[in-house]
Amino acid sequence: MLRLFQLELPLFRRAAPPPAEQTRHIQLGTRIVDYRLIRSSRRTLGMTIDQRGLRVGASPRTSLADIERFLRHNASWVLKKLDEWHGHGQARHLAICDGAILPVLGEDCVVRIESGANRVRWIGHTLILQSRPDADLRQLARRALRNRALEIFKERAAHYAAQLHRPLPRVALSNAQTRWGSCSEKTGIRLSWRLIHAPPRLLDYVVAHEMAHLVEMNHSPRFWVVVERLCPDYRAARDELRRLAATCPQL
Repeated sequence: MLRLFQLELPLFRRAAPPPAEQTRHIQLGTRIVDYRLIRSSRRTLGMTIDQRGLRVGASPRTSLADIERFLRHNASWVLKKLDEWHGHGQARHLAICDGAILPVLGEDCVVRIESGANRVRWIGHTLILQSRPDADLRQLARRALRNRALEIFKERAAHYAAQLHRPLPRVALSNAQTRWGSCSEKTGIRLSWRLIHAPPRLLDYVVAHEMAHLVEMNHSPRFWVVVERLCPDYRAARDELRRLAATCPQL
C-alpha cells in the first residue's frame, strides 16, 4: 500500500495570529503616544480617544506598518484630541473594589479582593488585596503601589548612578501630586509615588532628572546636557508629564 506523508515545512507554516489586545506606542511629531491596539473582526481601521487615551481597532490581518501609517496620517487630529481630553480632564478618583482597573506603569492592572490578613501581592498585571472585612481597601492598594514604586525607583536610581559614576543616594517617596521629584545633597532624592501610574519612560525621565542634580544642582545648560545623556528623549517625556499632572489618578 502506498502511503502519502504530508510534511509541514517551517517556510509554509501559518503565522500565529497577533494578540487580540496590545499596548503599544508611536512617535507622532515630537511626542511619543501610547495607544491600545484591539484586534477584532472589523474590516476597517478605526480609532477613538476618550479618558482612557487612544484606542485603535483593526483586523488580525492588518499589519503594524499599515496601522502606524494610518496613525501618522492622522497625527494632527490625534494630538489635538488628546490635548482636548487632557485640557478638560480631571484627576480620576479611583474606587477600590474587586475588578477595579488601576493604571500601573502605563498598563491596566486588575484588582482582586480576597479574604486574608491585610496583605498585598502582585501576580503579573493583577493586584491581589487579601483583606479583613473591616479593612480600608484604599489604604491597602496605596500601600501596594507605594512599595512597588519605591522598589522601581531604587532600581532606576542605581542604574543612573552607575552611569554617572556616583554613589547611590538615599531614595524616598513623596505624596506630591504635581511636583514629581526633588533632590538634596544631604537627604538624597524624593520621588512622588504617583509616578507608578505613568509609563516607564516618564518615570525614567523623572529619576534621571533628579539624579542629574547630583552633578549640577541647578537647571543650567550643563544640567540639561547631563539629563540628555541619561535620557535622550527627555523633552517629549517632560511634555507628557505636564499633561499627566492634570489627569493623574487619585487614590
